[in-house]
Amino acid sequence: MWGKIPFWIGNAFKQLRMLSLRINRFNGSIPLAICHLTSLRFLDLSLNSLSGEIPKCLKNITAMNQEEISTTDIWFIRDGSGPRGNEFDFELNALLMWKGVEQVFYNAAFFLRSIDLSSNQLERGIPTEITDLVELVSLNLSRNNLTKSIPSEIGRLKSLEFLDLSRNYLYGKIPSSLARIDRLTMLDLSHNQLFGRIPTSTQLQSFNASFYDENLDLCGKPLEKKCPKEEATQKPQKVEKIEHSIFSQPFYISMALGFPVGFWGIFISILINRSWRYLYLRFLNNLTDVVYVMIALNVAKCRVWLNG
Repeated sequence: MWGKIPFWIGNAFKQLRMLSLRINRFNGSIPLAICHLTSLRFLDLSLNSLSGEIPKCLKNITAMNQEEISTTDIWFIRDGSGPRGNEFDFELNALLMWKGVEQVFYNAAFFLRSIDLSSNQLERGIPTEITDLVELVSLNLSRNNLTKSIPSEIGRLKSLEFLDLSRNYLYGKIPSSLARIDRLTMLDLSHNQLFGRIPTSTQLQSFNASFYDENLDLCGKPLEKKCPKEEATQKPQKVEKIEHSIFSQPFYISMALGFPVGFWGIFISILINRSWRYLYLRFLNNLTDVVYVMIALNVAKCRVWLNG
C-alpha cells in the first residue's frame, strides 16, 4: 500500500487494539486520528516513508498508560454451534515485530504494549508526552531523522524492557532518569550525537559497548574512554607517590643549589686566605706522592709475581 494513512482510521475502529502497517509505502505525516484509538496496545508503522513529527497526542492512547484489568486471551465467535452451544474458541495468530525481532504471537498480542515507528523519516525531537505511556514495554524510534535531546522524563517508563533510539541525530547527555528503569533488557543509543558520562546503573553498564558506539563524546563504562573527572582524580595519586620517593623535586633542587654553593665557598676561601692555600697545595703534593708510591709498589709486586 502507498499514499497517506487514512485519517478516518481513528473514527472507524475506536476499539482497535492492534494496528500494524509496517513494510508499506505510506508517506506524509502520522495522522492525529490515530490518537483516537484509545484501546490501542500495539502500534507498528515501521519501514515506511512517514515524515513530520511524532504526534504529542499519543499520550491519549490510555491503554498504554493504564494497567490491564482483564487478561482474557480467548476470543469467541457465535455461529450456533460449538462446545459451548452458540460459541466456540477462536485464536488469532499474528506475525509481529516485537523488541526488534519478528515473532509469532497468539491472542496475547492484543495485550502487548509496543510502539514501533522505526525506519521512517520522522523529524524533530521525541515528544515529552510519550513518557506518559507508563505501561509501554517496547519503544523503537530508530533509523529516523530525530534531533534534540532524549526527554529527561524518560525514566517514567518504568515498564520499558526494550528501547531503541539508534541511528538518529539526538544530542545532549543521556538522562540520569534512564538508570531508574530496572526492567530494561535491551538498549541501543548508537549512531547519535550524545556526549557526557553514561549514567551509572546495573542495567546501563551491563549492555555491550557497541550500543553506545558512534556518538559525539560519550565516556564512562562500558566504554573504554574515561571521563575527564576520572582522569583528574588519578593524577594526584601519581604525584603523591613521587613525593614519597627520595628522588622528589626538593631533592633535585637542594642538589642543584648545594653543589655551586659548596664549590665556590671552598674555592674562594682558598684564594683569599694564603695559609689555607699553602696547606691545600701541600695536601695535593703529599697526596700525589702517596698515589705514586702505591702505584710503584703494585707494579713491582706484579713484576715479581710474573717473573716468579
